[in-house]
Amino acid sequence: MTPRTTRRTAVRPLTVALAAALSAVSLTACGGGASDDGAAAKGDDITVGLLLPDKDTARFEKFDHPLIKQEVESLTGGRGTVRYANAGSSASRQSEQFGQMVAGKVDVILVDAVDSRAIAPDVRKAKAAGIPVIAYDRLAEGPIDAYVSHDNELVGQVQGRAIVGELGDKAESSKVVMMNGDPADPNTARFKDGALGELRGQVQIARRYDTKEWKPAVAKANMRKAIKEVGLNDIAAVYSANDGMAGAVIEALKEAGATEIPPVTGQDANLDAVQRVVSGEQYMTVYKSFLLEATNAAKIAVAKVQDRSIEFAALTRDTVDSPTQRDIPSMLVPVVALTRDTVEETVIADGVYTVKDICTAPYKADCRAIGLE
Repeated sequence: MTPRTTRRTAVRPLTVALAAALSAVSLTACGGGASDDGAAAKGDDITVGLLLPDKDTARFEKFDHPLIKQEVESLTGGRGTVRYANAGSSASRQSEQFGQMVAGKVDVILVDAVDSRAIAPDVRKAKAAGIPVIAYDRLAEGPIDAYVSHDNELVGQVQGRAIVGELGDKAESSKVVMMNGDPADPNTARFKDGALGELRGQVQIARRYDTKEWKPAVAKANMRKAIKEVGLNDIAAVYSANDGMAGAVIEALKEAGATEIPPVTGQDANLDAVQRVVSGEQYMTVYKSFLLEATNAAKIAVAKVQDRSIEFAALTRDTVDSPTQRDIPSMLVPVVALTRDTVEETVIADGVYTVKDICTAPYKADCRAIGLE
């Protein structure tokens, strides 16, 4: 069973969405009454436990952790702290880290689960100890209090749509390889469903692979199999669920002797992926605002622990279902396609990267070609 979204967030330009979300929070925070009383009762001296799943995904260390830390400090006048641990792709290590958070009596836990099902007993222990748990980026099982992520089916739709659009009139006769994510990650099924909704009946899906723990090395090995079984020159496009795998797919294609790289999708807008998009090696990536997701996760966590029920409700206007729980209060952040044509209006406009970050020496000519200087 995959999470069911019962209310979807409309896709809007991310800067507009961010402004609207922050405005809504500001208004609800000024609503007075129970919200202010809750904050006064708990105070700002709080500890937020943050558990992230891996270091292979560049955004977690570079953006999510520092953004959440910064926002918690801002919301609490510098008195709140974030206790952080990264599981390094190990579900057992994350369970140990979770247990340490509970034993250390943190006030709330934000967890991006390595394995959504395996984390459920830890979530139950936290709840028994009176510690709220908020699922971050990936939907954890067990009695969680809220969920902050993106419309993950839409992510797959954006990726699949990009492939079909780029193949154009040749789509129906084109062979596409699908490089899906980790089956233990509930988002994987949503990405896949969204992509298949766009690809099925429009292209020929030649091979499909799951990628344990989202490891690029696994994706590369599977891409080598696909090249051998389908034929290098017969692969018209590759659906890659994220950027780390996209890089590995492109490496495998190059090593096999590809002179032209077919359209390859991605997700996360990692800096190296954005540079590959600029150079034309990677066709697109899905940009999900790190700022909007991370800062609002911090707001939800602080609102929950300080019993700011009005603010919490304003931030979690969507609901989703997990295999163990229905109608989980959620915030689903919008996503957009990042291509050569939209680099400036996405990651640069949102301040994720500067032109200098992207247009290093190997990419200067490519940047000039698309007017990025």
